[in-house]
Amino acid sequence: MFTEDELLPISALQHLAFCERQWALIHIEGAWAENARTSEGRLLHEKVHEEEFESRGECRTVRSLRLRSFQLGLTGQADVVEFIQTSDGTTVIPVEFKLGKPKIDNCDEVQLCAQALCLEEMLHVQIEEGFFFYGRVRRRHQVLFSRSLRVETEKLSRTLHALYKDRKTPRAVYEKKCESCSLIDICMPKLVRRKSARSYLESIITEEDYEATEGNLL
Repeated sequence: MFTEDELLPISALQHLAFCERQWALIHIEGAWAENARTSEGRLLHEKVHEEEFESRGECRTVRSLRLRSFQLGLTGQADVVEFIQTSDGTTVIPVEFKLGKPKIDNCDEVQLCAQALCLEEMLHVQIEEGFFFYGRVRRRHQVLFSRSLRVETEKLSRTLHALYKDRKTPRAVYEKKCESCSLIDICMPKLVRRKSARSYLESIITEEDYEATEGNLL
């Protein structure tokens, strides 16, 4: 069980699931940089959060709902939570808004599952499913909160707290997904693949310039 002061952001789970170094740069070193995708995503969330709630028929929609779980040590904010009245009671459904389209990995699903686990603890309910609304494809994507997804989310939350306590930024490892990361110019993952200062210099200056400076730089 965690205390209020020990709660960490739910969004950090998504960063950690995507890349441990990205998580550390943002949440340990305080680094941030925007690109076109992150700017558009921020504007989308601001638009979603303009109204606090609305009711249509049996569905009451609450926006910007604050979340927390003392079991997982997490806190955050849900874009939208739908409370649907049925003959069996109230069905609770978290809905997260994303700019692009469903990803190959499950880093988004982990974030949404963490929101559901927070809501279950707060409201003493069982939540079976949630949805992403992807702005690029303009439709909902269902996520079932399976046992395996719940276990993965709980495990990642424990890893999150352990890494935060350790407070070390891991070494960069270049992957294809790095090209879409807004922190690529801060992280510089391609540099770690250089075997020596000589190979790095050869990649950025001409051979003639290198020969002229070799004696001073190496």
